[in-house]
Amino acid sequence: MLLALCLIIGGLTLAQPGLPRLGSLAAGATLMAVSLVLWAQRRVARNALDLAHELLEGFIEKDAVPSFVADAEGRVRARNLAAETQFPETDSETLAGTLRSIFANPSAVLYRLQTRAAQGGAASEDLVTRRGHVRLAVHQMGDQGFLWRVDDMSERPHSARGAEAMPVPVITLGRAGAVLFMNEAARLLVGQRVKSLDRLFPALPVRKGQVNVISTTEGLRDVLVLEFDGAAGRAELFLMPTEGKIGASQASGFDTLPVPMLRLAPSGRILAANRQAVELLGAPVGPEAMIGSFMQGLGRPIADWLRDTARGAGAHPSEFLRLSRKDRETFVQVSLSRVVEEGAPVLIAVMNDATELKSLEAQFVQSQKMQAIGQLAGGIAHDFNNLLTAISGHCDLLLLRHDQGDQDFGDLMQIRQNANRAASLVGQLLAFSRKQTLRPQVVDLRDTLSDLTHLLNRLVGEKVTLTLSHDPVLRPIRADKRQLEQVLMNLVVNARDAMPQGGEIRIETEVLSLDAPLERDRATVPAGDYVTVKVRDEGVGIPRDKLQKIFEPFYTTKRTGEGTGLGLSTAYGIIKQTGGYIFVDSVEGAGTEFTLYFPAYEPNDEDQPAPVAAIAAEPAHQGEGVVLLVEDEAPVRAFASRALRLRGYTVLEAESAEDALKMLEDPDLAVDVFVTDVVMPGLDGPTWVRQAQIQRPDVRVVFVSGYAEGAFEADAPEVPNSVFLPKPFSLTQLAETVYQQMRQPPAGRSAQPIES
Repeated sequence: MLLALCLIIGGLTLAQPGLPRLGSLAAGATLMAVSLVLWAQRRVARNALDLAHELLEGFIEKDAVPSFVADAEGRVRARNLAAETQFPETDSETLAGTLRSIFANPSAVLYRLQTRAAQGGAASEDLVTRRGHVRLAVHQMGDQGFLWRVDDMSERPHSARGAEAMPVPVITLGRAGAVLFMNEAARLLVGQRVKSLDRLFPALPVRKGQVNVISTTEGLRDVLVLEFDGAAGRAELFLMPTEGKIGASQASGFDTLPVPMLRLAPSGRILAANRQAVELLGAPVGPEAMIGSFMQGLGRPIADWLRDTARGAGAHPSEFLRLSRKDRETFVQVSLSRVVEEGAPVLIAVMNDATELKSLEAQFVQSQKMQAIGQLAGGIAHDFNNLLTAISGHCDLLLLRHDQGDQDFGDLMQIRQNANRAASLVGQLLAFSRKQTLRPQVVDLRDTLSDLTHLLNRLVGEKVTLTLSHDPVLRPIRADKRQLEQVLMNLVVNARDAMPQGGEIRIETEVLSLDAPLERDRATVPAGDYVTVKVRDEGVGIPRDKLQKIFEPFYTTKRTGEGTGLGLSTAYGIIKQTGGYIFVDSVEGAGTEFTLYFPAYEPNDEDQPAPVAAIAAEPAHQGEGVVLLVEDEAPVRAFASRALRLRGYTVLEAESAEDALKMLEDPDLAVDVFVTDVVMPGLDGPTWVRQAQIQRPDVRVVFVSGYAEGAFEADAPEVPNSVFLPKPFSLTQLAETVYQQMRQPPAGRSAQPIES
């Protein structure tokens, strides 16, 4: 612009005569000089910038860490060889596009770091990506852009990754003495990251096992230095801050160290323990104490770990161990390192309380285990219910041909009774897995406990006294009465077994209003009105470390043959499926108390009981009509078919849903009721019934299943004109259910089975 202005002024000057021409020439010359100076300055600045870019590109080209130079808009101006090698899959012009192969949303991360770098000059952040642990760092280069580095932390030595989480300041040295790594505690202690020992220790060589002076950003500081053997010829220095110089005896005893530490012989004998270690172990350490008496390995034996570390065989990562404390369950993460004292190997164990971490891990593993066992229990229950349906059903058919005077009648009744007992055991499995079909009804706990008193008194025996105490304004609850009775019986039996010498079992009911949610034992009870049932005994109690396991399936503190471990897990499943909560309090030698929380019943129109009792009291009915029976289990299909034919029905049989739909293609075929299994190979029961009801909307349906009613898809539409009958069912139950469906006008789906 200045040059153009000079040319214009020069042209005007030539056109003017006299003194005005001289003035114009002077002004033009001045502007020309200024423009030349500014042009020269820009040229020098551009050359300097180009030189700076060349130097920067040359610097990052030698860097083993992938590095990028990008402008403020994120456009990549330069990248080194490491970046091209590790990110070959993209040729994007932007840094966000380049990093999309490892970050799900790189733009947000880049914007966050670039904003922090613009304010402070640099920023970094550790991220977990598809490639593992990555540290993304950025440095501002004035107004010219940003330098980005993508450091793969997963390729760091194992010892360095383990040291990063340690609370003790640790630095890792290479063979030449260079500082390869400083964990976070060391960086906080020193105030910066150093690359060589002479920048950290004013006086070299470092005196191992003694107090040394280090340079920090806040001045000189005394630290106790311990050296350990690392992997691949590296050495690790532990820097223990002290409040002044300490004696050799104190240094060897670790009493002043800020973290729990042990000195161990390769045999596992504890040579020394500091105060924090004794506090964490929960017991005094004797002169001949062995580490195995204080902690247990979760997998690998401790003796093997100590022996391999003492021999210097390979890397020695930290391991999780369980302390043998009786007051509480405690886990520790132990990092073991080898040192040489007077020519003999000695092991240094640094401990870190990892109880919370292992507790979270245990919760996750337990949830996975419970889910797997629940699925297994549901599958076993389904198969058993099919078998029991066939057994009890054919037993009913035989009983029709024998009266009480027949010599085979007693044997048949034994078969039937034992089949019913087996069905109750299957019900326990389903209750444990929370897949049992409950029959909720309004229950008054006073009446339920009153009806149970005679049976409970027989269960507890003569040495134990059973006492009941009720809230005078007790409210009803909504639950399955039979399952609730089973829960109370299980708790009372456990209380009796906990008092072999006798005592008192007290059952108390109370109405409780929670103004705020109750948080306890990793469960949250919402605010509201509850009816609580407490079952308290004076028995031996339950150890604290076993309290969290008592609801696990097949876990029992009783001797072999005295308990199955299903009682409390079944009670837990029933209560949770009812919408309640169960908690336990226990003191060894003082007794145990189980507290059950049930939501207080709020009456509404939907809770009116179905008139099934009157139906059950009526004698067996003869019916007529056509029933399409669809069942993939041949023994169950054979029994159901004979049972319905005996009651006067015409039965069409199909072993699959596909066969049933093929039969229904005949428009002249009249069918009054579908009786179908829910879970079958190919199309399931609800699916094929919905297809059939498109052409036959008024046909009634009876669903039968060895699974709970939850076998229906939760998000599937309801099947109209249908009821559910769980297996195992008797001849009378099946016939009466079909009879009632024939009598009912078309209506919505009901979940109430017919009782006999």
